[in-house]
Amino acid sequence: YGVTRVMSSYRWDRRFVNGKDENDWMGPPSEADGSTRPVTIRPDSTCGDGWVCEHRWRQIRNMVAFRNAVGSEPVRNWWDNGSNMVAFGRGDRGFIAINLENWPMEVTLQTGLPPGDYCDVISGQRDGDRCTGLQVTVNACGNAVFHISNDAQDPMVAIHVHSQL
Repeated sequence: YGVTRVMSSYRWDRRFVNGKDENDWMGPPSEADGSTRPVTIRPDSTCGDGWVCEHRWRQIRNMVAFRNAVGSEPVRNWWDNGSNMVAFGRGDRGFIAINLENWPMEVTLQTGLPPGDYCDVISGQRDGDRCTGLQVTVNACGNAVFHISNDAQDPMVAIHVHSQL
């Protein structure tokens, strides 16, 4: 469905007068002569000088890796709570669970993944044989327990075959 694309952007100061942003015409960060400024990359890999660079955020970068890992695998093992919690796998290559409710998600779900420990690529990433974020254990039957706080910065968990520890 469609074309996979990651977009990045810039920011500008908003100035509302009578409910209208008078700066809504702003383009990318530019020099006085109108030429676009180069993207400023800080030591922590984030962007500055008006550039946002969402494509550099860990969550976005790691979900590109998720997409590459799952490829065109079909949606499998769909689960939802009838409202704002949803989870699904992509074949036997990846699984994602999302909690947008006002309470924690505590559920055991069939992932379709091989047994093992996986690094959640939303809260962290695999670094050698360790994980810098949350870990999810998939049992011999392919099930995993998902504990996702509704207060988390990113109330979701994503694991895939290349995030296995």
